[in-house]
Amino acid sequence: MDDDDVIPHLKCDVEMELTGPNDATLNKWAADALRRLADSIENDELEEGHHDLKDNVGKTIGSVYIDYSGELI
Repeated sequence: MDDDDVIPHLKCDVEMELTGPNDATLNKWAADALRRLADSIENDELEEGHHDLKDNVGKTIGSVYIDYSGELI
């Protein structure tokens, strides 16, 4: 089988739970965490499986599940 015979798929499930002083702050914290996650995915830093999602000081605020698969064509 050749890579040209496979359509790659990425499944990325993200779950966050944040508590903060107001909605605007929570939105910023969530967006910051998602930007860091996006950078990690783009830079191919995450392997398949579950990973902790951390805030900017290293506190766990959720998790992400990454699954790479392929479909034969």
